[in-house]
Parts: sequence; C-alpha cells; structure tokens
Amino acid sequence: MSGPRPPALLTAVHGSAALLATGCLLGMLGSGLVDRGTALAFGALVTLGELTRWTGAEGREAAPLGAAAALSYALLGESGGEPTGHGLAQVVGVVLAASLLGSVPHIARGRPVLDHLARRMLTVGFAAACFQPLFNQGTFHGWGTSYALLLLAVLTLTALCDAVLAAALAHARTRWPFGPLLRDELRATLGVGSAVCATGAVMALAVAVVGLWALPVFSLPLLLTQMSVRRYAAVRATYRQTIASLARATEIAGYTPAGHARRVAALSREVGRELGLSEAELTVLEYAALMHDIGQLSLVDPVPAGATAVLPVEEQRRIALLGGAVVRQTGVSPQVATIVERLADPGPEQPVAARIVRAVNAYEEKSRDAGPDGPLRALEELRLGTAGDYSPEVVGSLAMVLSRDCLTRPGAG
Repeated sequence: MSGPRPPALLTAVHGSAALLATGCLLGMLGSGLVDRGTALAFGALVTLGELTRWTGAEGREAAPLGAAAALSYALLGESGGEPTGHGLAQVVGVVLAASLLGSVPHIARGRPVLDHLARRMLTVGFAAACFQPLFNQGTFHGWGTSYALLLLAVLTLTALCDAVLAAALAHARTRWPFGPLLRDELRATLGVGSAVCATGAVMALAVAVVGLWALPVFSLPLLLTQMSVRRYAAVRATYRQTIASLARATEIAGYTPAGHARRVAALSREVGRELGLSEAELTVLEYAALMHDIGQLSLVDPVPAGATAVLPVEEQRRIALLGGAVVRQTGVSPQVATIVERLADPGPEQPVAARIVRAVNAYEEKSRDAGPDGPLRALEELRLGTAGDYSPEVVGSLAMVLSRDCLTRPGAG
C-alpha cells in the first residue's frame, strides 16, 4: 500500500510557487534580459549563497547570503544612479535560475529543496510585487530618507510572510501545532533574519548610489555572520552528542535497555511540541529525557529492565535526586538538573517538562516488552493514572502523537 499523499496545503504552496516561477520565466524570456550585468552579479551572489547553504539549528535551512541578495535585487531600482529597468518577472526568473544552480550539490546529496525553493520564490515575488511596479512608475521619486524606511517596511512584511510560509510548510509535513511553529519562526527571524533584512536593504541602497562594487563590500559581514552561526551550530551539535554519550552510560552498565533514553527523548520532544513548548524549552526537555535515568548508576543492584516506574515513590525520588546531582556535576544547564530532580514529585507540583518525561518514560517501560497490544495497554494504564501520577494534558498529547504517528507512517491506513 502506498504512503500518505501530500497534504493539500503543501501542494497549494508548491503549486503557487511553480505557477509564479513559470509565469515569470516566460515573461522574462519574452521581453529579454534587461541590464544583464546587474542581473548576472546578483544571480552569482544568490548562487554563492545557495552553495553555502546548510542545515542550521533545529533543522532550519539557512542561506542568509542568498536570501539577502535575492531580496536586495527585488528592491533594486537603480544601479550607480541609473535606472535598472527590470521588473517582477526578471527578479523572480533570475533568482529562480540562480537558486536552482546553487541547489545542484544539495540535490545530488539527496537533500530536500522543494520547500526552500517554494519559500524563496514566493517571498521574493512578494517583495518585488510590492516594490518594482510602483518604482518603475516613479511613485517613490523624491522620497529622500523615507525611501530607506520604505525598503525596511517591505522587507519586514516579507520576513513575516516567510515565517508564516515556513510554519505552514512544517505544519503540513509534520502535523505539529501551527501556533508554536510560527512563534519559533518569528523568534528565528529576529536573529539571523533581521541581519538578512538589514543587509538586503543596505545593499539595494548602496548599489543604487555606487554601483555593483557595493555587493562584495556588504556581503562580507553577512558571510562572517554565517560562519559564526555555523560554528555555533557545530558547538551545539557536539554538546548534544556529549549529553547523549553520558546518557548511554546506564545502557553500557546494564541498568537500562539499549536505546531507552533515546526513545524517551524523541517521544518527549514530540509531546512537548504538541503541548506548544518553544524550541529552547524543547531542547531542555530533550536533554532531561536523555539523562532521566542517570541516577540509577548509584544503585547497587540494577532495577529489572531499568523500569523505575514500578518502584515505590520514595525510591523513585531518591534516584531522581541522585540523577540531578550527577547532571549538575556534568556542566549541563541547571534547568536540566532541576527537571531530572523533580521527576518523582507529585504531578501537580512538577514543571511541564518533568511531567512529560515521567509519562513518556512510563509509557516506554510499560509498552516495551508487552507484545503487539503493549502500546494500547500502556496508554490505558497512563490514562487510569491521571488522577494522581500523570498529567491528563500530557497523556492526552501523548495519545495524539501516537495516533498521528500511526496515521502518517508509510503504509498505514
């Protein structure tokens, strides 16, 4: 049986981008390329940006140089004091050709590019549609300093549109709640996104005055920023790998089954998304889930199969406190240690992250070796325990995640 069909929203976004790109390419081919030198210069910069694109934090595709160059070309009206004469069709056509050329290595490595290209076409098309027709009609002539504010306003609206598109595409692919996804995209826009918008506006203004020589000058700071962000992302990846290695200590010592911490962390993150946690909160939650059993290393006799959920409450609390003490010695965030320490507290007194790890850990332990019906029986036990042991909201979100995973698994249904 074939896998699930692409959601309608995903098809609509890709279809809209394809229609826009096709129409603009046909229009550009019909009218010819205006001001080829400027088009080639910006196209080369977009291509360079796409070639240096990488998967950034939380899996986001990052190509700040390509985005800034594309937006700058969309908002370019003059080059060296002379009108450029290009319009919406040429902007989208040039950016599309350059983006496709720069995406060739990514496509060859099997990396997905459709969502990225669709967002690029729609956001650049939006910016160009807001600016190019009015500029070519002379609407902005004589605006003075207000002209720079106009560019920033258009770029701000474009950034908001891009955030909505990114959240919508992620929601369509993962079925995660749209609100938290949009909030995380808006927060990301305030970071590197603000630098992209500012660079795009400054590049357009500088090229209008001094010509194409401004491009390498104003591209350098963004390239340096990109290198810094990539280095920071590498440090975070190493940090996570270190935590994952520490979490495996209980598996190596025979206290917990292989892969238990990883499974609890992955499912806890899904439940956290369902409950609307931010990316920063999800990261803390994931680290706490990875290290939730570290306190078992203090036990003389291992718990059978590492199943702490069946232990008396006092023993669970002792293991949790010992685990928190170990986490504090590793240099991991104190927030992670606090969550680990409070895993055995009464449900209403626990932080949300501790409630999630407690419920997911119990579900994993109860369903692990219970046969084909184990997951259903484990979930039913958790539902019966919502009166005191487990949070009803967490158990409900866990059920939603599990049902969604069954529906979206290839061959399901």
